[in-house]
Amino acid sequence: MTTLSAGINAGCRAIDVADAVQGTSIPVRLLYPTRAQARPTPFGPFRVDIALDAPVDGHALPLVVISHGSGGTPFTHRDLALHLARAGCVAALVQHPGNCRADDSLSGTVANLENRPRHLHLVIDAALTDPIVGAHVAPRGVTIIGHSMGGYTALAVAGGKPTSLAQESPNGAAVTVPVMRDARVSALVLLAPATPWFMANGALADVDVPILMRTGERDMLTTAFHAQVVASGLRDPARLDHAVVANAGHFAFLSPYPPEMVSPAIPPSQDPPGFDRAAYLPVLFDEIVRFIRRAR
Repeated sequence: MTTLSAGINAGCRAIDVADAVQGTSIPVRLLYPTRAQARPTPFGPFRVDIALDAPVDGHALPLVVISHGSGGTPFTHRDLALHLARAGCVAALVQHPGNCRADDSLSGTVANLENRPRHLHLVIDAALTDPIVGAHVAPRGVTIIGHSMGGYTALAVAGGKPTSLAQESPNGAAVTVPVMRDARVSALVLLAPATPWFMANGALADVDVPILMRTGERDMLTTAFHAQVVASGLRDPARLDHAVVANAGHFAFLSPYPPEMVSPAIPPSQDPPGFDRAAYLPVLFDEIVRFIRRAR
């Protein structure tokens, strides 16, 4: 198990990162270690124990950027971000404009495939230069954690060369998606990743960082095919640590929903019968922290 430092809580700072290409701003929550007292605080539709705008505790803290799934929200990764902050990381929860719960207008488009990786470049820049948090962040050794479409985003930022699906282009033709590798990224955590954009020969050959991948045995959205794209596409398969989580579905890697929000009408609140998300997540979080420390 990961040992969390005694007396360390999670501080939180909200920033907006300008994206001149998309003509919008990217909402980001930076969670980080602090010795200030945490209090129950609204966090999207949830409540979490954080210390708003508190002093940062520590130096050369590893930066971990978390990318949510298509049409999703960063708040569903709140427990992971809290755990990372208490373990001595700076966790950046990113909301992708145009492909989030508040605005999903670009889902299924080439523009979205271009935008998402750029968002992470900009967020890394912003975290490193933030006047409050930036001086405490290690300048290199960034880990990207991506769930579902966030897995696509992580692979693209780490050197993957995506090709759009035919239905994502107005003329019905697949196109090479222009993305830029970020050399500051040194490790990936892929959770039920969506990967069909990397099926072309050599699409993942330049992804040469350690990867922790966890997928669900009963995931009906990103099936075993998606994981196989990663496993067969890497130049060095030894860089990949992949495990299939027994009985887990696609949303097993998200924070549990409050009882009043657990409903078939909210698919991310649902798990296959018999799967205990609340019991599994602490195990996953410990695996992720140990992986980040090894990868530095």
